[in-house]
Amino acid sequence: MRNKIIKALSIFSLFLFSLNTFAVTNWVDFEIINGHINLPVTIKGVEGRAILDSGAQLNAINLSFINRHGFEFPKGGKVNVEGIYGTETRRLFNNVQAKLFNTDLELNNLAGLRLGHHEVQLLLGAGLLEKFIFQIDYPNSRLRLFERGSVDLAKLENIQMQIDRGSGQPIVRVDLNGQKDAWLILDTGNNGGLFLKRTLATDSNWLELYGSQSSLIAGANNIGVVDNFRLPEVKFGPFTIENVQVSVPADGQTESVSGQESISFSRIKGKNIKGLVGYDVLKHFVLTIDYKSGHLHVGLPEEI
Repeated sequence: MRNKIIKALSIFSLFLFSLNTFAVTNWVDFEIINGHINLPVTIKGVEGRAILDSGAQLNAINLSFINRHGFEFPKGGKVNVEGIYGTETRRLFNNVQAKLFNTDLELNNLAGLRLGHHEVQLLLGAGLLEKFIFQIDYPNSRLRLFERGSVDLAKLENIQMQIDRGSGQPIVRVDLNGQKDAWLILDTGNNGGLFLKRTLATDSNWLELYGSQSSLIAGANNIGVVDNFRLPEVKFGPFTIENVQVSVPADGQTESVSGQESISFSRIKGKNIKGLVGYDVLKHFVLTIDYKSGHLHVGLPEEI
């Protein structure tokens, strides 16, 4: 069965037309590759791609890209990078000149990560997202930026969202099968549907009820084993989606989904985060995100 979205109120599709367009960029086309948003970027004359990852608290540069072209960038300090399956210390790079959104930018404090093929140059997370209000039109594969203050998302939001006090990540409240409400990280870098703590599935007997198959999944630093199944219903804001892909860590597989350990010396306790919500859910919608203040509007796309 293919995923099916049930429209709650068609009025939300009109949201696109109600925004103040005075302080907004033109639409920029992106490409979805393996469930990730890929934007065109150029560094030192080399054209490549940048992945937009709302679940990442930092920006990163691909070590494979650096090594492929023999580039050298000024080195900064080091940072602990936490993935689902472990934490590693990574070097920071500075003064990286990049052309992105048709604008010349200087990027600093980029963590050196292995991001797959050398054509992927950058991973863009909170360091970029918090500077603007982002509107991501998944069905039409395009996005645009609004100046902060030009849109009052606090009045327009239609889903519970906040920036978690403990981890600093954007989290949304999602209804799972009409049985559980859970705070999940809004993660455009997650190319699956939902990644949940195993106890959520076992407490509700979902693995037995809906069947499961095991597979490998790659985190930022390591590879883990997961069990996969399809959840009949997920409510995301005013919309209900059917037959949603879910992954949970295999029995005995350790994981971390909160990212709290990556916040140096943080003693602030955040929400009890139960997982991630990614592409298999987000792909249906237009998301307008105020990352810094923690507000989100979920809408339907206009026809183009």
